[in-house]
Amino acid sequence: MKKQGIYYLFTFCISLASCTHDYSPKPRGYFNIKFPEKKYQTYSSNCPYTFDYPAYAKVLPDNQRDSKPCWLDVAYPEFNGRIHLSYQPINSKAQFDQLVEDARTFAFKHTVKATAIDEGIISYPERKVYGIYYSIDGNTASSVQFFLTDSTKNYLRGALYFNEQPRLDSIQPVLDFVKKDIDVMIKSLKWKN
Repeated sequence: MKKQGIYYLFTFCISLASCTHDYSPKPRGYFNIKFPEKKYQTYSSNCPYTFDYPAYAKVLPDNQRDSKPCWLDVAYPEFNGRIHLSYQPINSKAQFDQLVEDARTFAFKHTVKATAIDEGIISYPERKVYGIYYSIDGNTASSVQFFLTDSTKNYLRGALYFNEQPRLDSIQPVLDFVKKDIDVMIKSLKWKN
């Protein structure tokens, strides 16, 4: 009987020793995203501008209480995001200067969470389209902002937002995909007047 007790004690000790291993949790996984084929169509309305936007997006009027005519959202229902566009007619040099400064201020409000903010010049003189493109890296509410103008009559500001908590590592593939759409939008923009 003593041998059987020693055997059970030995087996118990071995089983306890075999269960002591380091546990490390696996990182959180994200869904595999299937992107739609890139196809574009032209947005045209009574607004003083036109642009190409993706067929898988919807152009909707901005329904916020303080929205103005020709303020739009290019909505991406599949990605839970939108490009907010706000249009302003330019009435004076002072107003133009203020709009440009406002765009810069809105972009640099993300400095607290941003790891970098890059500015790129937009210039298409043949269409009188000029502006600045802000690429904002990091876990910010908006990763892309820009404004377009003809410097005399028209000003259009855009900002990309996702309706999710900002986690760059999880939205990066979608962000890269939508940035190409923004590039097409900017390159195709035309003023009507």
